[in-house]
Amino acid sequence: MADSIIVSPVEDGTRLLRWFLRHFPSMPQREFYRLCRGGQIRVNSARCKGMEILREGDAVRIPPTIGGYLIAPKKDESGEKFSLSDLEKLRKTIVHSDDDIVVFNKPAGLAVQGGTGIRKSVDKMAAALFPYAKISLVHRLDMETSGLLVVAKNQHAAQVLSRAFQNKTAHKEYLALLNGDIAQTHGIIDNYLLKGRVFDTPERENGTGARPYHAVTEYRVLARASGMLTWILFMPQTGRTHQLRLHSALTLGAPIVGDNLYGRNKKIGPGLESVLATNNLFLFAYKITIQHPTSGKMITFRAPVPDFMKPVMNLLELQLP
Repeated sequence: MADSIIVSPVEDGTRLLRWFLRHFPSMPQREFYRLCRGGQIRVNSARCKGMEILREGDAVRIPPTIGGYLIAPKKDESGEKFSLSDLEKLRKTIVHSDDDIVVFNKPAGLAVQGGTGIRKSVDKMAAALFPYAKISLVHRLDMETSGLLVVAKNQHAAQVLSRAFQNKTAHKEYLALLNGDIAQTHGIIDNYLLKGRVFDTPERENGTGARPYHAVTEYRVLARASGMLTWILFMPQTGRTHQLRLHSALTLGAPIVGDNLYGRNKKIGPGLESVLATNNLFLFAYKITIQHPTSGKMITFRAPVPDFMKPVMNLLELQLP
């Protein structure tokens, strides 16, 4: 075992005890404190008590007596697991960070919120990246959707931003590739959604008596490709579950490429299947404009398109708006 481990950027601001338990989760706390009292665990060669705050680049001495405690992924009481490597990958997606907010360019396949059966999620991992912040989600992205996600770091920011998203003063734009040719160059979809179905009026109810949710999406066609694909910009005015996916598949009749839930029976034209077969949803939260919760200034964030989209955009000569 190495004599010391250097604290990584991801671990900056973490207390020594928490750092040790993350690296050596099977080591009892009493053993940790015993080693601290005996001077066997040190930070930058100095004796420590266990509650010191570590900074990037600090050298933590690892006594050889704990070689039996294997480095393992972190596991919390919810069953969620993530490693330091996972945290580093998420840290590299940060588009902006200050005292109030952090903006991630969330990769496809990563859940935003933890829960039963969810191994990794942005909320839990963000809390580990910023251990002294009060991390709060203020809006959501589907697990399959990639792109910009704003997360609050304190209660004030959470309250301000939550109101902004509820009151529709936060503006979001999504890019999507649809499997179909959309005739109209622009328009507004205004209908109602409930459990994967679309309704024209709010009076339609299912057997449980539940009423559909109002859902509004503005869209603009950016380009058409091969007579069977549409490159489109979505500007949702509401934030319903699977709103853009349902509006694409059921209202426009052209599901988002890679949507295995609402477009699984839609065939892609010959010659394009191999290009588009990435097992990813071609829906990307490209741009977001919010009012900063402290400064009050309107700020806009843009994210680079995910790697899986770039070859398709180049082949079909699709451009960003």
